[in-house]
Amino acid sequence: MTRTTNDDLDALRAAMTGAVIVPGDVEYDDARRVWNADIDRRPSVIARCGSTADVVAAVAFAQAQGLEISIRAGAHNIAGRCTGDDVLMIDLSRMREVTVDPEAKRARVRAGALLGDLDAATQEHGLAVPLGAISHTGVAGLTLGGGMGWLTRQAGLSVDNLVSAEVVVADGRVLRAAADENPDLFWAIRGGGGNLGVVTEFEFRLHEVGPMVEFGLFFWEIERGAEALRLMRDVIGALPRSLNAFIAFFNAPPAPFVPEQHHHQPGYVLMLSGFGGAAEHTQVVERIRAELPPLFDFITPMPYVALQQLLDESTAWGFYCYEKSIEIDDFTEPVIEVLTELLPQKVSPGTVLVCYRLDGAYAEVGEEDTAFGGRRVPRYELFVHPICADAETLAVDRAWARRIWDALRPLGMSIGGYVNSMSEEDSDRVLAAYGQAKYERLARIKAEYDPGNVFHRNINIKPA
Repeated sequence: MTRTTNDDLDALRAAMTGAVIVPGDVEYDDARRVWNADIDRRPSVIARCGSTADVVAAVAFAQAQGLEISIRAGAHNIAGRCTGDDVLMIDLSRMREVTVDPEAKRARVRAGALLGDLDAATQEHGLAVPLGAISHTGVAGLTLGGGMGWLTRQAGLSVDNLVSAEVVVADGRVLRAAADENPDLFWAIRGGGGNLGVVTEFEFRLHEVGPMVEFGLFFWEIERGAEALRLMRDVIGALPRSLNAFIAFFNAPPAPFVPEQHHHQPGYVLMLSGFGGAAEHTQVVERIRAELPPLFDFITPMPYVALQQLLDESTAWGFYCYEKSIEIDDFTEPVIEVLTELLPQKVSPGTVLVCYRLDGAYAEVGEEDTAFGGRRVPRYELFVHPICADAETLAVDRAWARRIWDALRPLGMSIGGYVNSMSEEDSDRVLAAYGQAKYERLARIKAEYDPGNVFHRNINIKPA
């Protein structure tokens, strides 16, 4: 390990407007903490950047000192790749500015912004970017791996709505990546993760959304799991593009709309969002109630920003977390059999399954148009997500999640899964996620912009 002297650190402090934090500083333990409590690592240096110039200085310093680089934005990565022992952490969390041009329907977003920051700024104008579904997630990490959520059927992934980006590459250059400038870099950052450099600003295309949307939650008990999954499959298959739905398995919250006798009871859930008129949402609600009446349901209009925050409390900072994901083409009978057998075996009341439907605008983007590591065909992305109060329970539910994944592998479309949810470092899974041709193209571009693999604490693509 390279020894960094006080003189070296003073030189970095002089080159930056942001703070430089090291072990022993009062704020060090808070600065190194990340969302997943299962991750406990100790960087040698934390460069809390306030500008693109600070990022350039930190990248140069790390290479001069022989320090590995990790990049922290929202600190939400399930595997904790934004941090590490003895690394220099480039902390972008203070760079949270969002600027909206409602006439052009564009937003400029600094790399430390959270989904909630972007949603709040764009909803002032009745606009939104397709993002994830947990508002304390970082925009940067989510976008660079893909970005799927409530608006994916209407408007595609986050990467599909990226217009340009500012990128600090390994040799210190600050490049604009767009269709008309450094187009190979632009292609690669749309799904290639943090492999190409530090993205310090994003420019997104905006869509008219909200401010109010329709919402429905339907809950069925474990005993009717197979029936519920079949109904959800059929309902989602017939949805108009202006509606979207998540299939889930979780414990009923102790909320006012849940009858007290069902509080904390595990079950199968459909969450239905409507971005068009109330009538088409109501039509689907009535179909569900008629064909398989749920144990309870909750139907209400709500602000779009509230929809984006529905999962925030159950995924708050401080839980011990893990995740596995897999692509499936549909809820076939073998898939339903696996899920209904294994899902009830979870231990933690916080552990969930969430499944996104990917079709509509998602499937209209060409397979090779972006570097996104997933097939652009109508399908589902299924996430098994242990969320636990302690490390011991996490160990049990982690094994449970792996059993589900192993059982679904012969039934899935790809063993790779969504790169944003990969908890383990597995080169075979990374290759499977991207496919041979896309992986090789990424490796060639990586060799151009980062031949020394400076940025490797990620779902790493090695330079060709």
